Amino acid sequence: MTDYDKYVSPFVERFATKEMIALWSPQKKFSTWRRCWLALAEAEKELGLEITEEQIDDLRNHLDDIDFEQARKYEEKTRHDVMAHILTYGDVAPKAKPIIHLGATSCFVTDNTDLILCREALIMVRNKIVAVLKKLRDFAVKYKDLPCLGFTHFQPAQLVTVGKRACLWAQDLVMDLQQIEHFLSNIKCRGVKGATGTQASFLVLFNGDHEKVKQLDRRVAEKLGFTETIPVTGQTYTRKIDTQILQILAGLGESVHKFATDLRLLQNMKEMEEPFEKSQVGSSAMPYKRNPMRAERACSLARFVMGIPIYSEFTTAVQWMERTLDDSAIRRIIIPESFMATDGILNLYLNIMENPVVYPQVIGKHVREELPFMATETLLMAGVKKGGDRQKLHEIIRKHAQSAGERVKMEGKENDLLQRLANDSEFPLNEEEINACLDEREFVGRAPEQVVEFTTEVIEPILKKYASALEISSSISV
Repeated sequence: MTDYDKYVSPFVERFATKEMIALWSPQKKFSTWRRCWLALAEAEKELGLEITEEQIDDLRNHLDDIDFEQARKYEEKTRHDVMAHILTYGDVAPKAKPIIHLGATSCFVTDNTDLILCREALIMVRNKIVAVLKKLRDFAVKYKDLPCLGFTHFQPAQLVTVGKRACLWAQDLVMDLQQIEHFLSNIKCRGVKGATGTQASFLVLFNGDHEKVKQLDRRVAEKLGFTETIPVTGQTYTRKIDTQILQILAGLGESVHKFATDLRLLQNMKEMEEPFEKSQVGSSAMPYKRNPMRAERACSLARFVMGIPIYSEFTTAVQWMERTLDDSAIRRIIIPESFMATDGILNLYLNIMENPVVYPQVIGKHVREELPFMATETLLMAGVKKGGDRQKLHEIIRKHAQSAGERVKMEGKENDLLQRLANDSEFPLNEEEINACLDEREFVGRAPEQVVEFTTEVIEPILKKYASALEISSSISV
C-alpha cells in the first residue's frame, strides 16, 4: 500500500499549519505521556518512595526516542494503548521499568496530556488571533476616513467608514481572545487521582499519609507546568472542560465566519477583495472569475468548528458515574480536529488581511448613488433654515424621492433626486446649496474617531502584551 492508497485528513493535507499538526502528532502525544511518567516518578521519589536517581535518569534519557512499531505490536497483543507504551518505554529504560506508572491509572497520562496539549494549542490560537488583530488594526487606521455605505438588512443604510467596519471584525476577535485568556488563567491539570479519583492507590504507597498524597498531587502539577489540580475527578477529569474549550473555538468560528461572509459580499460588490495571485485560476470554465476562495474556505471550516461542541456536550452528559469509555474515540477526533480547523481559519484570515484589496472608486460610486436619499433629512433641515415650511418641504422631497427611486429600479438609470429638487421652484435651495449639503464626511458620524479610540485603547495594549506574536505570517497550501 502506497501513501496514495491511504486516507489522509484534509486538515493535514490542506488546512492546518505544520505547527498545529505537529502539536497533535503521535510523537508529541506519546513523548508528553513519558514526561507525565517522569514527573510522577520524580515526585514519588522526592516524597520518599524507593525510586533511585538512576531510574529517574533512565526515564529522562528516553523521553523522545519512541519505537512506534514496537508500541503497535504491544497494542495488538494487549489491546491497550497505555499499557503498550508503558512496555515500550520500559524496553528503552529497563532500570526504570519496575516503577513506570506506579500507582497511576491510564487517565493519569491521557488526561493530563490532553490538558497540556490543549493549553499549548490555545496559546497558538491566541497568538494567531493577535497576528490577525495587528493586520486589522493597520487596515482600520489606513481606511478610517474612507466613507462607505453601511448596511442593515443588507440594504443601504447610513454611511460608515471602511476602517470602522474593520473594527467590528476586530472587536469580535478581541472577545474571543478574552475568553482564551480567562480559560488559560484558570486551567488546572488532572493531577494524580487514581482509578476512580479517590487516590486510594497512592494512599497505599504512602502508608496512609494523606498529606504526602496531597503533596504528590501538587508536585506533579507543578512539574507539568500547572499551578493547581482539578479538586475532584472520577477516573477522568470532567468532560465539561472539553466542552468549555470547544465552545471557545466555536465562538472564534463565529467571528471568522462573520468576517469571511462580509468579505464575500463586498467582493461581489467589487468594493473589497481577498488577494488574488497572478497565476490563480478562479474557474475552470469562466476565465474571468475572481472567486473569494479563501473566505469561502474559512466559512466552510468555521461551520465545522461551530458545530463541534454538541458532541462534547453529549459526551459529558453520558459519562456514567466515574466514567465510561464511550468518550475516548470521539475525543480523539473532535479535540485535535477542532484545533486544526481553528488554526486553518485563522491562517486564512491572516492571509487575507496581509494583502486585502480595496477599491475606493467603486466604494465612492456606491456612496454617490445612495447619498441623495440619505441626505434628505439634511436637505429638509437646510430648506427650513432658509424659510421653507417643514411639512411642505417633506412632501416635495418625498414625491421626488419616490420618482427618482422608480427611475433607478424600473429604468436602470442614475439617481436624479438632486437634480429634481434643484429644478423644483417650490424647493428653496439651489444646486450649489444642495451640493453643499452632500459632503460625505458629514455623514459618517464619529466613525473615524471611533477607529482611533478603539485601536488605541483596545487593540494596542493587546499587541504590546503579546509582541512576540506580531511576526507570525500566513502560509496556505492550496
